[in-house]
Amino acid sequence: MDKIVIDKNKCVGCGKCVKDCVASALFLDNGKAKLREGCIECAHCFAICPTGAVDMPEYDKSGCLPVTSMTEIDSDTLLSAMKSRRTIRQYKDIPVEQDKINKIIEAGRYAPTGSNSQNVAFTILGSKKDEIEKECVKLFRAGVNIGSKFSKSLKNTEINDSFFFKKAPLVIVVSAHNTVNGTLASAYMEIEANSLGLGVLYSGFFCACTKLNPKIKAMLKLPKGHKAVTCMIIGYPDVEYKRIAPRKPHIIQEL
Repeated sequence: MDKIVIDKNKCVGCGKCVKDCVASALFLDNGKAKLREGCIECAHCFAICPTGAVDMPEYDKSGCLPVTSMTEIDSDTLLSAMKSRRTIRQYKDIPVEQDKINKIIEAGRYAPTGSNSQNVAFTILGSKKDEIEKECVKLFRAGVNIGSKFSKSLKNTEINDSFFFKKAPLVIVVSAHNTVNGTLASAYMEIEANSLGLGVLYSGFFCACTKLNPKIKAMLKLPKGHKAVTCMIIGYPDVEYKRIAPRKPHIIQEL
């Protein structure tokens, strides 16, 4: 089955899809859009067609509603909210509702990926969460000062049984072939989680464990070729911050 199908009866030959095709895989032939080799299935043609002449049969189109412009969100409010964001390490003993989990995953699914690879995966640590955390804690407790190799602050920190997941109700491991793709997806997911009243912690220590201990990585059952890019600890915050934290002066260069 073709990845891109153009309905000649609906196509009006406006050329908008041709002009916007990043791979130059579309061209006009006798006043109708036509596809040649090189398509990366980015769906720009699907999104830009004014008559709905473009279809992608193998793709999920359930969420393909009319676009919402970011300009509909007040920019000052958005910036203030982003500046107010804090890493959360204290969580209420309240489960995250399934519909909110679905929205967080959906935000990650729609994050951009290089060459439209869409190769990001989301692993929710359900019944295996405690078992995996136990292995991570065991690893960090083993050896002499193994934890301090990652952070000097760990010298004064007790590595207790909930050191990694902080008793949070939800843990999602974002994995991908490409670190940038997984990171972008995680950023989208955090913004969505924050908008739902949830707090997020990125556990770099957990990702380090997946590199140090093959057993822990195997327990995740990641797709072939994937590596854990981020581990997102998510839940309802049990802490309230009153003001935006200060930042060092930014570095701006003009060349």
